[in-house]
Amino acid sequence: MSTTDKFVQMVIAIVLFYAVMATILLVTQRLRSRSGERVQAAAFLGPSLLLIGIGLLYPAIVTMWQSLHGAALFDPPFVGLDNYKNLFTDPTQVKVLRNTLLWVILTPLFSTGFGLIYAVIIDRARFEKFAKALIFMPVAISLVAASIIWKFVYDYKGGTGPNTQQIGLLNQILVWLHLEPYNFLLSPPWNTLFLIVILIWIQTGFAMTILSASIKAIPDDIVEAARLDGVGGWKMFRYITVPSIRPSLIVVLTTITIATLKVFDIVQTATGGNFDTSVLAYEFYRQNFVAGDQGLATAIAVVIFLLVTPVVIYNIRQMRRIEGR
Repeated sequence: MSTTDKFVQMVIAIVLFYAVMATILLVTQRLRSRSGERVQAAAFLGPSLLLIGIGLLYPAIVTMWQSLHGAALFDPPFVGLDNYKNLFTDPTQVKVLRNTLLWVILTPLFSTGFGLIYAVIIDRARFEKFAKALIFMPVAISLVAASIIWKFVYDYKGGTGPNTQQIGLLNQILVWLHLEPYNFLLSPPWNTLFLIVILIWIQTGFAMTILSASIKAIPDDIVEAARLDGVGGWKMFRYITVPSIRPSLIVVLTTITIATLKVFDIVQTATGGNFDTSVLAYEFYRQNFVAGDQGLATAIAVVIFLLVTPVVIYNIRQMRRIEGR
């Protein structure tokens, strides 16, 4: 298809869009009653709801139905809940669930904790802007790039003694301390924790940015009143800062939790899911595109959906509370 044909099709699409909108407006303008307003609202919302149904609801229903079938690519047999049973009983899949649980617990807690502490320390400091830019930089790069950076940090070169020259920063530090180098990414179960560090490093900047803005939004009269009552240091942080920014803390925790449940890039780039480091999002990819087990893959997708949905709903409610304050 030539560029001219594409341009003509685009023009036709735009003309049709405006023609449909003009027709809707002309028809609904003559309906001045409440029923006319409902017709107008339905006319505008109808296409959007139709697209949501085609693009979201229908694939979700198909995915749930496929999760009840076997691994065959064509005409897979109906197996009921066997895929879910396999997901929660197979030793390999249990390790995947265990790793995912570690990611979901540790990443939001440490990212939010480090971000909050950092935001409090640099609040109204002379070098505040520079300090914020420094900690926010990891957020600006992709997860793949961050994983490659940390692969160099964790890089291991085998040797028979502590004097082996290392490329990885951490192992070189161990050598300087006259300790044996350690294979950070290939030694389970600690390699999962070292992968979690990468996402914590990235998400801390996000948490710091949101929480720093919330801290600055605390009314000055509350802070001054607390200082007049002799509150300072740890008590100021515990009784004034944290309660005042509680809605923002919850939003940050839930947002990072959602991102953690979908983590794929770090595992794929750093270890390829090997050495007992796979998580649900990566296991979905592996079962679907490598092992060819679409039944188990769709069951994993359904489990991820069920885990993410309540967190998303809770996150939206908290954000509405913040907007309504």
